[in-house]
Amino acid sequence: MFDSRCREELKNILSQIRGYLEFYQEMGMDSALGGSGTRTEAPSRSLEILRADIGDCTRCKLHPHRTHLVFGSGNPHAELMLIGEAPGEEEDLQGQPFVGPAGQLLTRILEVMGLGRDEVYIANILKCRPPKNRNPELDEIATCQPFLRRQVEIIRPKVICALGTFAAQTLLQTDQKISRLRGRFHDYSGIKLMPTYHPAYLLRNPQDKRLVWEDMKMILKELKKDII
Repeated sequence: MFDSRCREELKNILSQIRGYLEFYQEMGMDSALGGSGTRTEAPSRSLEILRADIGDCTRCKLHPHRTHLVFGSGNPHAELMLIGEAPGEEEDLQGQPFVGPAGQLLTRILEVMGLGRDEVYIANILKCRPPKNRNPELDEIATCQPFLRRQVEIIRPKVICALGTFAAQTLLQTDQKISRLRGRFHDYSGIKLMPTYHPAYLLRNPQDKRLVWEDMKMILKELKKDII
């Protein structure tokens, strides 16, 4: 996804992200993921404050096209956080992440892992649906990324699972294919990150469900949970 030109452009907009982070520092919030700072609010309250700060967001060009902003949902104390690409049609209509056919498959995967959706936290790279489900663009990523990073900082999961090529490449800032990224942990600001195939991909390619299960078993082992 990211060629050399795109990577250079992404580096240039990191200054915008730093501006957001400085804003949160001024509010007395932790300055970096996994940092030694202390929480001034309970995670649930911190997420509420963050959601209120985002408000009826008009920060990028996606807002005129959305029905609902999809903030994220789940357990504020989750050990496992799953991050996808962007809301789809059903998510946009309901204002919740992963509630369409791909979301239903994700729920089944979690159930096989012995986890309910109320035990994990689910979010996306973007919080608004791109027109016709196109890939997110760099300026949209730059706008949403500080809010996603703040969600991760508040929740402090032990493991992040990046669902699909786009989420994995964006979080890891790489152009490697998901087939090369999956199957091993990567570092995301001190948090172990496991890339795997997106549930929507599995709906089209059910033969690769076994590969996703291998990734999920590694996550369970890292979380010190029994494999059912």
